[in-house]
Amino acid sequence: MVAVEVANRSGVEVEEEAAVALAQRVLAGEGVEDGELGLHFVAPEEMRSLKREHLGADEVTDVLSFPIDGREELESGVPRQLGDAVLCPEVVGDAWRTPLVHGLLHLVGYEHGDEMEAREARWSD
Repeated sequence: MVAVEVANRSGVEVEEEAAVALAQRVLAGEGVEDGELGLHFVAPEEMRSLKREHLGADEVTDVLSFPIDGREELESGVPRQLGDAVLCPEVVGDAWRTPLVHGLLHLVGYEHGDEMEAREARWSD
């Protein structure tokens, strides 16, 4: 099972247990049975800063992904580091599931397009 480390720096109460359960279900369904994932909930100012620093766009967004290992072949005994999914609860509100799924799919190597949209629809139902 994927171990999920949650950090909530958003100042907003979030459904952490439900988010962890969804993340583990999506990742297992995508063939990632073990590894480590960082799940961060941040305030709009931090999200804006991250997007500006990493993507060059000075705006707030719903989710950012910072992949590490994805689905790469790893040496035996080396733990898989999936990376971090960062969500902004003030942007996503109660509709956090689809952005979380979107971010997780980026972590395992999907890019925007038809295949990603089909997978998002599968997990967001």
